[in-house]
Amino acid sequence: MWKKGKPKADLQRFSGKTSVIAAGAELVGELRFQGAVQVDGRLQGNLIAADGLVRVSIEGQVEGEIRAPHVILDGEVIGDVFASEHLELGARARVRGNLHYGLMEMAMGAQIEGRLCPVKEAPRPLELPASVETVQ
Repeated sequence: MWKKGKPKADLQRFSGKTSVIAAGAELVGELRFQGAVQVDGRLQGNLIAADGLVRVSIEGQVEGEIRAPHVILDGEVIGDVFASEHLELGARARVRGNLHYGLMEMAMGAQIEGRLCPVKEAPRPLELPASVETVQ
């Protein structure tokens, strides 16, 4: 009812472009991707996406930095998170690191050991339209 008109980034939006680190799997190293990644297992390294979605499920664990426009956390992250557009923390999210975000949603029960750092756009200087001439 309340979220009816609110657009959300989810794995369905990236259908056909979704990668999964399965439960029980462990990946060591940096992962760069386009689309979406769901972490159900363990990743030791950084997750980086210029355009995409990272989802860490309840059983998922990431030890490293996460950089993506959209990040949904329900599991554990040990490292900084950079979500330039949207960051969602579920009730079972556990983060040890700083959170940098454009917009953040946080459910009751989420745990954070770090700083909350909203990403603000740089102030733009006031410019006159090209059709306005200076008066002497």
